[in-house]
Amino acid sequence: MKKGLSFFRTIQARLTIIYVLLILVAMQLIGVYFVSSMKNSLTDNFTKDLKARAEMLSILTADKLGSETGTADEETAVESLRGMVNNLYINGAEIQVLDASGKIITTSVPSQNDYVGQRNTQTVVSRALQGISDNEEYIIADDNVRKKVVAKPVLSGDKVVGAIYIAADMKDLYATMSRINSVFLSGLLLALALTAVLCVILAHTITHPIKEMTRHATALAEGKFHRKMPEFGNDEIGQLSQAFNYMTGRLREALSQNEEEKEKLASILTNMSDGVVATDESGMVILMNTRAADMLGAEGPLPEGAPLDELLGLDHEQTGSLAEGNAQSALIHLSPMGGGDPNIVRVTFTPIHRREGGGISGTIAVLQDVTEQENLEESRREFVANVSHELRTPLTTIKSYVEALDDGALDDQQLAVRFVGVIRNETERMIRLVTDLLHLSRLDSKESSLRIQQTDISEMLEDVADRFSFQIRQKRIHINTIVHKEVAMAWLDRDQIDQVLGNLVSNALKYTPEGGTISLQAVKSEEGMLAVSVRDSGIGIPKKDIERIFERFYRVDKARSRNMGGTGLGLSIAREIVKAHGGSISLQSELNEGSLVTFTLPLLHQQGGSEG
Repeated sequence: MKKGLSFFRTIQARLTIIYVLLILVAMQLIGVYFVSSMKNSLTDNFTKDLKARAEMLSILTADKLGSETGTADEETAVESLRGMVNNLYINGAEIQVLDASGKIITTSVPSQNDYVGQRNTQTVVSRALQGISDNEEYIIADDNVRKKVVAKPVLSGDKVVGAIYIAADMKDLYATMSRINSVFLSGLLLALALTAVLCVILAHTITHPIKEMTRHATALAEGKFHRKMPEFGNDEIGQLSQAFNYMTGRLREALSQNEEEKEKLASILTNMSDGVVATDESGMVILMNTRAADMLGAEGPLPEGAPLDELLGLDHEQTGSLAEGNAQSALIHLSPMGGGDPNIVRVTFTPIHRREGGGISGTIAVLQDVTEQENLEESRREFVANVSHELRTPLTTIKSYVEALDDGALDDQQLAVRFVGVIRNETERMIRLVTDLLHLSRLDSKESSLRIQQTDISEMLEDVADRFSFQIRQKRIHINTIVHKEVAMAWLDRDQIDQVLGNLVSNALKYTPEGGTISLQAVKSEEGMLAVSVRDSGIGIPKKDIERIFERFYRVDKARSRNMGGTGLGLSIAREIVKAHGGSISLQSELNEGSLVTFTLPLLHQQGGSEG
């Protein structure tokens, strides 16, 4: 049922039905006009024939009815009239000859002889007896047969002497019309059948290309751009096929470019050092790159669909500004994946405005990890504060003693000498501080170039021990050096590494009590590098201070370190020198059990050379 109904909804069925209806209406109009014209023509001819016969009979009977004769002659005349009426035979018609009074003299139908001598009172007869020649009408006989009636006056001179009455049966005429209608109906049905066949063929020539286009359009919607539409000639449908193929090509190119742009955008988002998060107008995340997921600590699938304010931990004020499109940027703290200190992230918000109607359709949030920046900035501020503090103390001391000397202490020679000694010590301390700062500055700016040379490691360690021999003997500290054969020689900057070892041994001497031990050792590490360690049996360092021990100006015991003449930059300088050599430095310590400082250096020359 549905299939049949769907067929009638097709263009082919509609075209066929329209054409058939057009032919049917045209044929009906033509048929009505033709049949009506044919009927009128046949009726007119039939009537004219009847009138002609009545006219001829009225002329023939004029002499018979106009003569005044006796009874014998009248009978002869009646017989003569009967003979003329019988000779003038009309199929299915009754012919009557009437006298001047309207009485029937004779009739052509034997069954109507009983009416002879009776008057015919029909209107057409009355009109004919009055001399009116054009008299006709239609009557329905007792057997329901339609008849045509014609009456003509019979004139003798100017005198009406009788009338001719003809009532003709029209069955043959209507039979002829019925046959004509049958022929016309047969022709109409044949024409409709041929029209339907031709319409189906014609509609197929139109609907077939449309069906092909529909199939290709469906394939196109499914992404099959390689299929090409066949071109159906140079008519409008052919031009449509050409335009369809052109559209397919352009669409294929546009989608290819779109895919390339999407891949570029995806690649850019994936490889960006900044995180990018996009939201819809309701603030729900719709896009997030990998870097943003790492910053936000997302595990597994990206949290798309989550509210941005909850994801970033924004407060109510920031959330309101974000919804209104007024938020510019904010600093937030995010915990990294795997734990650890929170990262400082700067989030910059950019609203996406609609092209039409205004309003905000979403927000782009760019996440920049500024932890290092903020740490550097904090280190810079701390560094400036430490330098200012370290310089202020000796300068304050020098100023105080200078003012004391100026106030009269200069006259007391013993007191003046002691004050000058204090000023000298503080000045030397400032010189050491400035020297260390300049050294650090050169290391930071890579201005201090390394003078790499082949160095005897054992000799270098012995020289360092000899340099501090006085302090070692003074505190009765036992020192020993151990150098493995496989690291007897190495390529390094002897002066710089001497400074590193000097700082490490100096610190070990400061914090090792009398009678303690210091060990210098050089071995080959598992990574194939030179590993030099300085171990002492001193007071050690608390665990909370180990991570910050290499920071500039950091002291475990600030008052004690300052009294011992330290600047708080020795370990920082050592770390920078080791890093410049391509190595690393670390410290292990237990409180009241001693410390172990180890730094590693490449064994081979940076250019690939190796001697010894």
